[in-house]
Amino acid sequence: MEEQVEQPVEEQSPETQETQEKSVEELEARIAELEDKNLRMMAEFDNFRRRTNKEKLELMETAGERIFTEMLTLVDDFERAVAVMDKTNDIDAVREGIHLIQQKFIGFLDKHDVHAIKTEGADFNTDEHEAVTTFAAGEDQKGKVIDCTQKGYKLGDKVIRFAKVVVGE
Repeated sequence: MEEQVEQPVEEQSPETQETQEKSVEELEARIAELEDKNLRMMAEFDNFRRRTNKEKLELMETAGERIFTEMLTLVDDFERAVAVMDKTNDIDAVREGIHLIQQKFIGFLDKHDVHAIKTEGADFNTDEHEAVTTFAAGEDQKGKVIDCTQKGYKLGDKVIRFAKVVVGE
């Protein structure tokens, strides 16, 4: 059996002990500084997130305002058309005015990337169409849109209203 020899514990000199205490104090100060920086950074990020959300909300509100402001000219046109309808017996002039307003409104929708979903002769597609009913239309019309009861619309590539259709079976 080997005998273990105890080695004497070296006593630290007062200078070494003082140096270690200084190092500990410096490290504690550094930790406090980093914790403070971390807290400030977290608060700054939280403020950034709140500001960004607020700006996004304001942008959505002002975008809606812009669209409605542009629609006011269409309302003016409709009001003029109604006033003319009450005063005139010239149905052709009224009809022409209504068609012009309709074309202007369709142009407005196109400008804002709103387009009607094509249904005439199209294959039934559940991503764009909602089947209201089916109709026995023969083998060549099976799975095809026979009639559209309400137009559907897309905003860009997103369907905002499904087209209500009659499907052949």
